[in-house]
Amino acid sequence: MSLTNIEFDQGEALLDWVTLSDALAEGHSHPKAKVDDTFLYRGDDTLLSRSAWIDGLGIAVKTAMIFPGNPDRNLPVVNGGVSLFNDTNGLLEALVDFHLVTKWKTAGDSLLGARRLANPDAKEILIVGAGTVAGTLIEAFSAVWPDAQIRVWNRTTAKAEALAADHPGTAVATDLPQAVSAADIILTCTMSTEPVIRGEWLRPGQHLNMIGAYRPDMREADDAALAKSQIYCDSFDTTLDHIGEFKIPLAAGTLQRSDVLADFYNIAQFPAYDPQAITLFKNGGGAHLDLMVSRHILDLWTQSE
Repeated sequence: MSLTNIEFDQGEALLDWVTLSDALAEGHSHPKAKVDDTFLYRGDDTLLSRSAWIDGLGIAVKTAMIFPGNPDRNLPVVNGGVSLFNDTNGLLEALVDFHLVTKWKTAGDSLLGARRLANPDAKEILIVGAGTVAGTLIEAFSAVWPDAQIRVWNRTTAKAEALAADHPGTAVATDLPQAVSAADIILTCTMSTEPVIRGEWLRPGQHLNMIGAYRPDMREADDAALAKSQIYCDSFDTTLDHIGEFKIPLAAGTLQRSDVLADFYNIAQFPAYDPQAITLFKNGGGAHLDLMVSRHILDLWTQSE
């Protein structure tokens, strides 16, 4: 079996957001993934390997090298790659660019949640945060809601202005409570350990989709926002006991396990859009999603040959 090496630009040319999010939905029809993470350290440098095995899709090992000193070398802090193995014989099938998989996995995950829960006729989309993920969210959500006005809010307004300048048609929001109240879809991609979204700003018909928090001490929405919302996530296993968004209120008793209604392994339980409800989706990520995206990319690559 020959080994395929898929670089960023090569893979990017094959992908579109709707088909990618459909592939994620289909990936959850397979048996539940087995996942594991391993860490190695050398001073400030970290090797993180995230592994997933899904019967019928294969095995993926996504390895991230995190070197905080790299900016001094004019290199990205995070680099790595994804090794994709055959499910039948265990042979290495492909090496897929790390940044390609991460980009499409992260935004595609949230896009699938929004396609199931948000107003299909949304006119106002607010992105809270102005980093790399925010730019990808503009791409992804513009593909499904091309007529919506996308606005970006960031603590540092200059960063929001710079991001908007790179994406024609994107506007800058300066008043966060006002922007949240006006939005049909709210996307959060911050690194906050204190909630940036307050329940008092939310109204029926909105969809809150949270990407940023990934550590046990991080969260982006307060208890009031959770209490007002119908809550869903991509995976119970990667969110409930691992990310502060749920872990902190669960420990405090302000959120009950039963309040998180379904994940993508029960995607049929995601309801149709209800203008009287507020829905909340937590993007927790996970190696199983990296595997689904990598397999989709390799399938497209194979079809294009």
